[in-house]
Amino acid sequence: MGILNQSPEIIHEQNNTAANTRKTHAQERWQAILRYKQDFLQNNAEDPCQYPFMNQDVAASWVRSRNMGVNPYSVVTSSNMNPEKLSEILGKHHLLIKVTNSMVETFKDMLLSCGDILYLFDKTGVVLLNEGCWEKTHLFPENHPRMGIIADENSEGTTAHELCIRLGRPVQLLGPEHYCVAFQNCVASAAPIRDENGEINAALVLLNQPLLEPPGEEILENLCLHSLGLVTSLAIAIETHFKLVKATNDFCDASEKAETFNCHLQIAMDRFATVHNTLNTTLTLVDEGIVVTNRTGKIIHINQEGMRILRLRTEEMDSRNINDFLSSDSSIMTLAEKGENLTVEEFVCAGSDRQLYQICIRPAFNPYTQKLDIVVFKFNSSEKITAQLNTKAGGVASNTFENIVGENSEFKKSIAMARRFAGSGENILLIGESGTGKELFAQAIHNVHRPQGPFVAVNCAAMPRELIESEMFGYEGGSFTGAERSGRPGKIELAHGGTLFLDEIGDMPIELQAVLLRTLEDKQVMRLGGRRYKKVDFRLVTATNKNLYKMVTENQFREDLFFRLAVLPVNIPPLRDRGSDIENLSKFFIENYCQKKGWKVPQISSAAQKKINEYEWPGNARQLQNAMIYTVNTSLDGIIKPDNLPSYILLATCPIKIDGMSATSSEAIGEMLCLEKLEKAAIETALLHANNCVPVAAEILGISRSTLYRKLKEYNIEY
Repeated sequence: MGILNQSPEIIHEQNNTAANTRKTHAQERWQAILRYKQDFLQNNAEDPCQYPFMNQDVAASWVRSRNMGVNPYSVVTSSNMNPEKLSEILGKHHLLIKVTNSMVETFKDMLLSCGDILYLFDKTGVVLLNEGCWEKTHLFPENHPRMGIIADENSEGTTAHELCIRLGRPVQLLGPEHYCVAFQNCVASAAPIRDENGEINAALVLLNQPLLEPPGEEILENLCLHSLGLVTSLAIAIETHFKLVKATNDFCDASEKAETFNCHLQIAMDRFATVHNTLNTTLTLVDEGIVVTNRTGKIIHINQEGMRILRLRTEEMDSRNINDFLSSDSSIMTLAEKGENLTVEEFVCAGSDRQLYQICIRPAFNPYTQKLDIVVFKFNSSEKITAQLNTKAGGVASNTFENIVGENSEFKKSIAMARRFAGSGENILLIGESGTGKELFAQAIHNVHRPQGPFVAVNCAAMPRELIESEMFGYEGGSFTGAERSGRPGKIELAHGGTLFLDEIGDMPIELQAVLLRTLEDKQVMRLGGRRYKKVDFRLVTATNKNLYKMVTENQFREDLFFRLAVLPVNIPPLRDRGSDIENLSKFFIENYCQKKGWKVPQISSAAQKKINEYEWPGNARQLQNAMIYTVNTSLDGIIKPDNLPSYILLATCPIKIDGMSATSSEAIGEMLCLEKLEKAAIETALLHANNCVPVAAEILGISRSTLYRKLKEYNIEY
């Protein structure tokens, strides 16, 4: 969390202080520093030291990096130094690299199963060693080591190892504190390694896999605590072992050598114990199950979450095999023997419980015999993975019934009915024109019935016909060309434990309606290319702007599905039938938009409000909101006048009368009568009534499609 520790001796004390800060400010600091960084990089802010939450050493490094012309959007991925010089540096640090390799080898499979990267830098910023890689990222080429590159402040700006070496103490950088944008979702922890003279010789860095944004409070807190503690303990152990080997090589006197060796050996053993305890503590903070087995599957290490998943007691661990908890046709040990790093889905059987887990397989081979030595497994429940995918995809319902604005009696009846239906758990069908707020109602229903679960919204009209089946039901890896290797859950599967909202349900292909009906009846789904059904539990809310019953009579929609969906129908009235709500909503949208922008709220003149009230609003509340945004951006003197309204409103509410025209309004009407403006307004109005369908709009205007396409390009009209 931007922690710059004073010395190894007071790490524990400062970690406690930092933990208290994290509990209060973790996400707030992350977001605040991210904003400061954008301001610093994009707006050339002068003094980042004045920002709240900003560490002064980090701020000073930002300034130095900018003054040196460091590109914040670039990262060094290949060696940028002379081969002869690199060979000289590697030779100079040969012993340190060898010691670090031997120390890290014991723990790296367990440590790096989380997808982190461990670096060793010399004091000039040259990468001497790196272990691990990030999955599914294009930041660094796959399996491309960064060894031999210079990653100092001149090339990558503010980094944990640069500050660690400069300040001579352990350092931890919170994502956006890095100068390089590529690392702004990572937490980096660095600790110094000193030589026998007490001079800083190198820095050890643990770079965590990029986090989802925004990071969870508890995840971020645990990550920062154990990362800094682990890398500091490991650095001390490496430093001690390095001094031990160096001393053994340097001393010539046998007795003195033996005495020194024993002394340093005891220190090294103590440090090894520290590292071991730190590692065990680290694994207790990891919220995934970590299980380590030998080549036959016998469990040799397991963390607390792993014991909970397998329902193991401590005394049972030494006598159990991972195969005891897997189905008879499980292939994970076979896959491990092939040396592949894979992620598969398997059922885990613990007692009478049988649950689906996503299992990451990380085998490690003996470097001498080239045979499988150990296997590290990481267990994630499929429900947890689904929740993470939903969070990343933005599957969140942010609106409640309190957010729905309207005083019209019919509209309030619709709200009351939807609120009453929300608690029943039955399928709800929302019926209303486009723009009436059907998704707003769906989110509000979700937040009454299943607020803790995911909210998955699908627009059936916007989804390509050839992709809708795989998007809805998911697919197994290798099901078709271009499919992800590990497969992908569908929208129905992602909605497990929450709400599935199918908008424009009338546009769902009729051949898929039967599959959806079967899913609703059985509450289970099978992915494309799959061989087993998976149980799903979700609340279904659908919406349409079409007459579904008429579609049923015309054989365009399945009758059995219609009655399954329309258990509890809710009709949402159009805006034009809501009377005074038009005026209330227009003011609400203007105030809300101005608050977001930090602008003064303009007043609506009575003449402008009259025209707003008289307009039919075929696009309903969505169209009204967009129109009010337009009026705010065109009003310059704090008053919204009729000429600030979009032209289609003026044309629809101002019948042109030449006779009796007053002198004061002749100029305005003359401007309105401009043929180009009339033609453009007519096209915009036709598109609005045609729901942006060009063929229908051309038919309304009485012109050919090619003519309309030419006019759209001529007037720069988006559709």
